[in-house]
Amino acid sequence: MGDRTFARAMAAVREYRASRTIPEDLLGKGGMDESLAQITDGLDKLFAILDHSKYKARAAPVQTRTHTMAVSERFTLCRDENVVGLTLRRVDGGDVPPWHPGSHLDLVLPSGRRRQYSLCGDPLEKDAYSIAVRLVPDGGGGSAEMHTLEVGDRLSVTGPRNAFPFYASGSALFVAGGIGITAIIPMVRRARALGMDWHLVYSGRSRQSMPFLDEVSTWDQERVTVRTDDVDGLPTAADLLRHAPDGGSVYCCGPPPMLALVREGVPATGATRLHYERFSPPPVVAGSPFSVELASSGTVLDVAADRTALDVIREVVPGVPYSCRQGFCGTCKVKVLAGAPEHRDRRLADDEREDYMLICVSRSAGERLTLDL
Repeated sequence: MGDRTFARAMAAVREYRASRTIPEDLLGKGGMDESLAQITDGLDKLFAILDHSKYKARAAPVQTRTHTMAVSERFTLCRDENVVGLTLRRVDGGDVPPWHPGSHLDLVLPSGRRRQYSLCGDPLEKDAYSIAVRLVPDGGGGSAEMHTLEVGDRLSVTGPRNAFPFYASGSALFVAGGIGITAIIPMVRRARALGMDWHLVYSGRSRQSMPFLDEVSTWDQERVTVRTDDVDGLPTAADLLRHAPDGGSVYCCGPPPMLALVREGVPATGATRLHYERFSPPPVVAGSPFSVELASSGTVLDVAADRTALDVIREVVPGVPYSCRQGFCGTCKVKVLAGAPEHRDRRLADDEREDYMLICVSRSAGERLTLDL
């Protein structure tokens, strides 16, 4: 491309970026059209590369939809009764936004708590969402509150969102631990429907604690490995990855020890891609101790190298909002009044990071932070 042609192209790029607009939703649902917003954002990112300018991730934000939904069905999913299944439907009777395997919902519970739960139903079901929740007695209270919900109770539901996408091609090994099966089971159903080469390794404490075993038992058992700690002992990386496909993908969702085994073991297999999602917060890696001052009270808290600011703050302010504890949902965003954060999140835009941090994962670049709490 000659210099003159390149200059004209760059002029066109700058004109586009200065005047771009995103039309209203093509289906008349209000707000900008989500598909065109994503296309526009992709073009903006490409053009930023071409003209060496700064790409702002929020230039064309994706529309998120929030609906009031009610519990229409409630049922027990495994024998120890610690996993409850819930079906949610819009109170206005409308269809739910479509979703793909790996998606989750953001729920605001009656108490104000915000939590994420994986969709584990049928993506072809247009008028309802299905989720499953394990009771964690010593958790943050979200699962206990979910277990008290009855038919007719209402929730604010945002999404679906997908941070764990399934690429339906080639061959795949699915590894699920405990309640991690909720994210994995729609993927396996899809793989079966497409005739993919697949294998499922499903691990849990005991068969009585593992949801969806009745369905899994109806599948081709040569493609299914069910392991229980009480019979087989704790799994090794070799146990979990024995069926990893050469040139294929591994999808894993489960507790941190399982994820660590899979992540460490995949390089020794023939699999070329690893996709994973965790339901528990990741361990703090390479953390340094620091102090947090809560501006409203002047209280100063010490955050140890192996703890998060959120964990320490919750001991003093139990009602501080949080959800994912992994740095992607944004629920725990707090304004920083003094000090420099060490950002470890996957959510905040560059301009937000100048004044805010996610206290579930981010830390301090210095010895002390003052937060607007």
